[in-house]
Amino acid sequence: MTNVTVIGTQWGDEGKGKIVDWLSIRADLVARFQGGHNAGHTIVLDQKVFKLSLLPSGIIRKKLSIIGNGVVIDPWALIKEIETIKKQGLKITTKILKISSKASLILPYHQKLDELRENAKGNNKIGTTGRGIGPAYEDKIGRRSIRVCDLYDTESRKIQLKTAITHHNTILKGLNKKPIQVAYINKILNKIAPILKPYITNTMDLIISANRSGKNVLFEGAQGTMLDIDHGTYPYVTSSNTVASQAATGSGIGPALIHNVLGITKAYTTRVGNGPFPTEQNNNTGELLGKIGHEFGVVTGRKRRCGWLDAVMVSYAIKLSGVNGIALTKLDVLDTFKEIKICIGYKLNNKIIKTVPETYTEMNKVKPVYEVLKGWQSSTQNCKKITDLPANAKKYIKQIEKLIECPISMISTSPEREDTILVKDPFKQVN
Repeated sequence: MTNVTVIGTQWGDEGKGKIVDWLSIRADLVARFQGGHNAGHTIVLDQKVFKLSLLPSGIIRKKLSIIGNGVVIDPWALIKEIETIKKQGLKITTKILKISSKASLILPYHQKLDELRENAKGNNKIGTTGRGIGPAYEDKIGRRSIRVCDLYDTESRKIQLKTAITHHNTILKGLNKKPIQVAYINKILNKIAPILKPYITNTMDLIISANRSGKNVLFEGAQGTMLDIDHGTYPYVTSSNTVASQAATGSGIGPALIHNVLGITKAYTTRVGNGPFPTEQNNNTGELLGKIGHEFGVVTGRKRRCGWLDAVMVSYAIKLSGVNGIALTKLDVLDTFKEIKICIGYKLNNKIIKTVPETYTEMNKVKPVYEVLKGWQSSTQNCKKITDLPANAKKYIKQIEKLIECPISMISTSPEREDTILVKDPFKQVN
């Protein structure tokens, strides 16, 4: 029995959906442990494209899938996602989808507040998806969150709603906006409660029981390390912890059950929204990376900013999460490039540094120091073994491993599940 935690080592959009889908064949249970419906995981199965935001990627393979307590849930978005997947031919039953009773809810006033505050920032926008994730996490930390269990405990819901709405109405009054009506929130919650109830359970016990039975558990993260609320490019970050240790907190288990950590790293770098991006290419290179890689946000449709691989950043992410294997994705996007660059350091105040600065103002000032490698200018798609790859592609992979001091366990060369080279099975790795 081995448990694997999957995290992104960049700014999200690394291709976690495909890798989790590939790994879920070997897993018995897949648990999503943080984020909300701002996540976007794309999975291709039998030439059908499934786009998931809240549902764990294992659901596509009909594996027991858990939405953990660390996730914030928009119940209406979840129901819509379930219905969309059903229309694509996959039935989501209460036997394979389980929702933690301790997860916090995203309510209409969270989305409203998110939009109001983001618009008020003008040129200093964070670049959120505007879906209420941040305000929902704020309510959670502020101890005024409405949790899933409160849907069925009228006394608890009454107390929590009074606290939450008093808080939010004070803000809305200051913005000259209409106040939230408690009766309206109760009405919509009463409608959604019976729909969700069959899915709700004590998910912590499910995971622990699976572990004791010798089953493989796959913990699925959303976003990426550089969007972590503590360790990312603050304040241009998401509202939750995206590092591997959150798999324990966000699932209700002890850290000893996190056996192996697989970091997902795109062969280049992308970012959605505002914030520092040292290796960004605002030129033909960036345009070409985006065009070949189809770099548009799954959730928002926004065009992603594109640049070269940043080994300094990936190395930082590896240390934060104790990553012991990397899944390198979208290698095929680089197939046509004559030269490929890797950022091996930053120049800041006339000094070369090999660490990620603590403040975004310093991160904005750094200039990337590049190592230039020869491209392979031939297709990597359909390669089944690492020995099948072009010579210069293998050199690129070896150089990445050297720079980040971590082995590459998997290599993805297209969106198709079959185009995955397994170097070492994460479920068989031993710390």
